[in-house]
Amino acid sequence: MQQLQVNSREFDAPAAWSALDHLPKNPLVFLKNGEGLIGFGEAARLTARGETRMSELATRWRELCAAATIDDEVRASGSGLVAFGSMAFAADSSSESVLVVPRFVLGHRDGRTWISTISAAGEGGVAAGDFESFAEVASEPQQYAPAVRANFEDSSFSAVAFQVAVAEAVAHIKAHDIDKVVLARDIRAAVPADFDIRANLVRMAKRFANCWTYAVDGTFGASPELLVRVAKGQVSARVLAGTAGRGTEPSIDAAIAKALATSGKNRSEHRFAVDSLVKSLSPYCQAIEADAEPFSLALPNLWHLASDVQGVLRDEASSLDLAAALHPTAAVAGTPTDLAKAMIAELEPFDRGRYAGPVGWLDASGDGEWVIALRGGQLTKGDGSGGSITAYAGCGIVAESDPEAELAETELKFSPIRSAFA
Repeated sequence: MQQLQVNSREFDAPAAWSALDHLPKNPLVFLKNGEGLIGFGEAARLTARGETRMSELATRWRELCAAATIDDEVRASGSGLVAFGSMAFAADSSSESVLVVPRFVLGHRDGRTWISTISAAGEGGVAAGDFESFAEVASEPQQYAPAVRANFEDSSFSAVAFQVAVAEAVAHIKAHDIDKVVLARDIRAAVPADFDIRANLVRMAKRFANCWTYAVDGTFGASPELLVRVAKGQVSARVLAGTAGRGTEPSIDAAIAKALATSGKNRSEHRFAVDSLVKSLSPYCQAIEADAEPFSLALPNLWHLASDVQGVLRDEASSLDLAAALHPTAAVAGTPTDLAKAMIAELEPFDRGRYAGPVGWLDASGDGEWVIALRGGQLTKGDGSGGSITAYAGCGIVAESDPEAELAETELKFSPIRSAFA
């Protein structure tokens, strides 16, 4: 087992310091409203595939932490030894699930900023000079290349084919084979060989500041959906299911929000998602509570029905253990889960990769935050001629679903990535 040496210290950030100004090339990012973690470089990498991919990574992470020497003067969630993770949606995906341990971490939360340095034990740890040198880098804003414009087009699932699949799913549901299934479609755009994602990522982070901006091993986006958070024994999650586009005027916008909150179709879809999450979390929690009624959550381009869930952790399970237990939720797969996953495999003509899988971070104590990889894409680096970005958007199909309306919903959900590359 690799042995790592870790040091975390407070960092006296300059006035008006912003985390978004300090992203490295090929960044590791998990930020909301400018707070969270940024990773630089790579000190270690753990990968897994198959049905037990997340539980295997959780076990290997505990072993890595047990072997590490950690000097953490900060003692905050996200200080000390940290890994950023991105998990494949399906067990048979060609995409690896991965935990990446950075070489340096910048943390910023609740008025505190810190630096963590991570090195192999054989390197003798990080010298004070290295720490001070990185602190100087962290003080000065990075210079990013201009944002890249990209033209996204239908990929393996055309708009027409998607509507046919939705109609087929509705027929199954009405035949009582299944309650709900989440179907997605994909779009793709070419990017230059020397593509630098940072300026485009900052665009997303600023427009969707109330979402979690993430970037891990080529998977990136601005997710509105917290899968699970663990902090000092407290568990929290947020369920989003039920969607409507924002109105152009305040009175229209308010009417849309009210219609969403009272929609039988959307409330039914939402209840499936909440019940599924509570059932999956219950074995790990001493007590668990969910909002009695969903609330309307406003994003710049969408309204969502949302419910918050709170719990108290029962044992020493880590945030990744809980993410493994929760995935896939009814919000990204359907109900019943096994039947929904089988229908997704049958009707979607592509491998979702890490889309709709957990993405986030965890530390040596097991604390961490995991969101669902939504409203973003996967960067694939090609040869010298360039690379590509594949983006995904899906919606929950129930008995009342209309194929044309579901197609329109996917277009709303593509808005964040289209606007980031406009």
